[in-house]
Amino acid sequence: MHTITLASFVLFTGLVGLTTWWFTRGDDHASSKGYFLAGRTLSFPLIAGSLLLTNLSTEQMVGLNGAAYSDGLSVMAWEVVAVVALVLMALFFLPRFLKSGIATLPQYLELRFDHGTQVITNLIFLVAYAVILLPIILYTGATGLSGILDVPALTGIESPTTNLWLMVWLVGIIGSVYALFGGLRTVAVSDLLNGIGLLIGGFLITWFGLQAVSDGQGVLEGWRLLVSTQPERFTSIGTEQQSVPFSTLFTGVLLLHLFYWCTNQQIIQRTFGASSLAEGQKGVLLTGALKLIGPLYLVIPGMIAWQLFAAEGIAPDHAYGRLVHEVLPAPLTGFFAAVMVGAILSSFNSALNSTCTLFSLGLYRTVLRKDADEASVVRSGKIFGWVLAAISMTIAPLLAHTGSIFGYLQKMNGIYFIPIFAVVVVGMLARRVPPVAAKVALIGGCALIAVGYFVPPFDRLVAAMHEFHFLGAVFVTLVLLMLAIGQARPLPQVWVQQDSGEVDLRPWPLARAAGAVLILIVLLIYIGFAR
Repeated sequence: MHTITLASFVLFTGLVGLTTWWFTRGDDHASSKGYFLAGRTLSFPLIAGSLLLTNLSTEQMVGLNGAAYSDGLSVMAWEVVAVVALVLMALFFLPRFLKSGIATLPQYLELRFDHGTQVITNLIFLVAYAVILLPIILYTGATGLSGILDVPALTGIESPTTNLWLMVWLVGIIGSVYALFGGLRTVAVSDLLNGIGLLIGGFLITWFGLQAVSDGQGVLEGWRLLVSTQPERFTSIGTEQQSVPFSTLFTGVLLLHLFYWCTNQQIIQRTFGASSLAEGQKGVLLTGALKLIGPLYLVIPGMIAWQLFAAEGIAPDHAYGRLVHEVLPAPLTGFFAAVMVGAILSSFNSALNSTCTLFSLGLYRTVLRKDADEASVVRSGKIFGWVLAAISMTIAPLLAHTGSIFGYLQKMNGIYFIPIFAVVVVGMLARRVPPVAAKVALIGGCALIAVGYFVPPFDRLVAAMHEFHFLGAVFVTLVLLMLAIGQARPLPQVWVQQDSGEVDLRPWPLARAAGAVLILIVLLIYIGFAR
């Protein structure tokens, strides 16, 4: 059984690697534009596939299904509400980013404010990715794979801690090779291939899971039993005792989505590589359409796991791996493990590639060595990437004692998500706000949220009002503070964005109509499952 699982795993992983090499073997990996932006050649299928896979790593597959195991359908907010942010990205943010011809979000803030704002934003991103994002991707990946592949049986090592370290370093090294030797286009192509496998595998888990619920009597019967035995959990309206209360959709949850899909370097770098605005918009909106079906493989399996294993008292973050191991036939288990590795590698190498971009273009070229040539810039990113990967692989196993890893991720992300998003929004809409306002918001916002999370008695006050409402309050405070500084010390002249001429800015004619349809579907989903 283990031989079949391992063989199918190796076969699919090797096939993706070989296909990716074939399609990208002639790409430009020597120049910064070719390495960091794929030469601005990405079409909408590659953009959508890469966006989806960068997002759908094991912190989603394992973490979100774990949240559904605990709270039920209401956690679908992390998928469905994302559509609103993606529509805004396509229609409002993306045209402004592509007009400036940038490779990183901090570069945009340098154009809008000044060099100091760019450096501060770069440092915030680098620290956050190193100690929050990359370790969580590696930890959840190692945890999920251990359950799916039954790693103790494969390795003969009984110690969970030793197996965790082994899987973390294995995934980290493979992901680093993809990101640091191939560049953005290599990442995007492998993302698309793994994305196809992930969608197939994700739906197979739901299919076989429902078969298991009905004890082999069919998927429809499994669905009927799932709904009839968990009626109070099949609601889109989260209670105040759950991880995503309904009221938070309009405050912190929406803001976290807006930052993630509209201003998070790890995500939006794919759109910066678009061959045109129209291709970028189609890619972003296609991602929105795919997110609408996300709950079928990111939420329902967690509810199936609750149906099957709740009596055993297993931890939420172990529910998904247990479900996959129990319901999939051995050859498909190996295939899905390979797909999971692809998802892990996608998020890890995407974040690592973005981090290298931030360091090379934001710090190395503009602060550390202003006269660096193209080869030196690319080489600096690769060296920095290996150092950062080693740090992340060392931190990741230390997360083993965290409660809900998905909840922990969203909480920690808020520390830097909210200040950066506030600065970007005010910078776009209020064109006489000076650089000092951006610096105050970035530094003060991160410090304020960290104090609210970790310093007594403020942490108790935040818990009482719910941390997502707290993030909403901080966002409003930062926006008002920046506007007040803009009134007191306005720029002498209104800032006017210049067209870099790097990208064809003609929009997709159907972008607005497609966006409206997607938002209407979001509303219908919430109304349809409201109880």
